[in-house]
Amino acid sequence: MKQHQYHITVQHLCDAKGQPSTYTEKLAFNVGNHDDILAIVERMQQAELFDAEATAAFAVGLKLFGETLLENRQHPLFEQLLPQFGQFMKHLKQTLAQQNTVQERNES
Repeated sequence: MKQHQYHITVQHLCDAKGQPSTYTEKLAFNVGNHDDILAIVERMQQAELFDAEATAAFAVGLKLFGETLLENRQHPLFEQLLPQFGQFMKHLKQTLAQQNTVQERNES
């Protein structure tokens, strides 16, 4: 399957108490995805479900998780989750479509 290719980097900035990170290395890896993640982030941000940073984190995390789930759908770990994930994605897409329709009406 052809995939978009991404380089993901996670850098720990501080701990839960606000203390500077003691991690010296960033977590970095390459990953493929059947979707254009950046376009999805843009569409989700247009729907204004969350603030911009929360939306970006949600969209990227969801797409990375979803791709792993799809590529490993036969794995017993995902057996119970796969049907619910499919329902969730349908609901999310409907919600985004409704939000974008409302915004288009408001802009007219």
